[in-house]
Amino acid sequence: MSRNIGAIPKIPELNRRLLFAALMLVVYRLGVFVPTPGINPEELIKLFEQTKGTIFDILNLFSGGALERASIFALGVMPYITSSIIMSLLVKAFPTLEAMQKEGEAGRRKINQYSRYGTVLICIIQGLMLATTLEGGLGSGASVVRDPGWMFRFTTVITLTAGTLFVMWIGEQISERGIGNGISLIIAASIITGMPAGLWDSVRLVESGELTVFGILLLLVFMALVVGVIVYVERSYRKIPVQYPRRVVGRKVYGGQASHLPLKVNTAGVIPPIFASSLLIFPATILSFVNIPFLRDITDIFLQESFFYNVIYAALIIFFAYFYTAVIYNPDDLADNLRKNGGFIPGIRPGRKTAEYIEKILGRITFIGAMYVAAVCVLPSILQGAPFNIPFFFGGTSLLIVVGVTLDTVQQIESFLITHSYEGFIRKRGMKGPRRYGA
Repeated sequence: MSRNIGAIPKIPELNRRLLFAALMLVVYRLGVFVPTPGINPEELIKLFEQTKGTIFDILNLFSGGALERASIFALGVMPYITSSIIMSLLVKAFPTLEAMQKEGEAGRRKINQYSRYGTVLICIIQGLMLATTLEGGLGSGASVVRDPGWMFRFTTVITLTAGTLFVMWIGEQISERGIGNGISLIIAASIITGMPAGLWDSVRLVESGELTVFGILLLLVFMALVVGVIVYVERSYRKIPVQYPRRVVGRKVYGGQASHLPLKVNTAGVIPPIFASSLLIFPATILSFVNIPFLRDITDIFLQESFFYNVIYAALIIFFAYFYTAVIYNPDDLADNLRKNGGFIPGIRPGRKTAEYIEKILGRITFIGAMYVAAVCVLPSILQGAPFNIPFFFGGTSLLIVVGVTLDTVQQIESFLITHSYEGFIRKRGMKGPRRYGA
């Protein structure tokens, strides 16, 4: 990548894609500062200062500060992610939906359309509950809403639903016309905007004497080590050797070369923590809006500092790591493709035995990747709790998402550069494609 980085300004298409993605992210960040009608933003920000460490803090992190401003983007992309999770589970549960997904592009479009319908439904539920909670001042009785009532609730639901659908559209446009995964880039951008606040909190601890400069340096070194581990594991592969036999066609000999099947250690990437966070946020959000003492106690389980939260969070990460790996990798299809192309794994019979071997290898590396992701995500909560009490403001989930999305985006840029270099080599050599009749 470092050798090809200088070629980026020379590629107009890549420049257009990067510029388009940057402009879309700017549009998203501008929308974060547009308040929902009928809200007193100053009073709401003061109120959010008193709700640190609650479920609202987690929601605010993934919305890039949009929730504490009651912005039109307050719900962010979490309703869409939650709907996608539910749809993925339904596809695995119902053969009709699974057959529809295998129809190709048309089937996937139908599934995506159903996910959008589910997004609208989730936005209506969360928007109505958020409007009701804002009327009550997040349980404090503060006058956050200027004119409470059903008109305010209706306006808020429509505004928040439209805002989420617009954010979803921005993500799709970045994926199609920009570079990288749009939804992941939006989440990463939201997290990055919260990092200066974490740095400022660290500075205030130094000024108050609760933390020394040496302690800050140790935290920075520790964070660098965590980033290094994330980069190392995200770039790690398990290579399964594949051999192709020689074939004689006329006077030419084809094949006979050795290759490999690369399987990432963390095959699911940043999807498990994103899915786990959104799945925890959805019920916790609903429970936090209900003013019943028993349900309030249940809500405490989902708080970030809670021991039960970390256990449930880690379990969901491991589950989604296996689930998403099963979605993107099918050992039977891999074995069948190898057999059709004449390839085989040395010492393993083609067909069913190859599929079982790939499934065994995939299960082992998925276990390693799932445990690594779970450990990185719950590590900050462990450090912040007793007996350590270390003020680690940069969450492991945040670091994992930001680093993972950055690596994925850089990899896509590198692939674009390699493709462009290959096309330039073809043009330089004067090679042409097959001549068409009538040309």
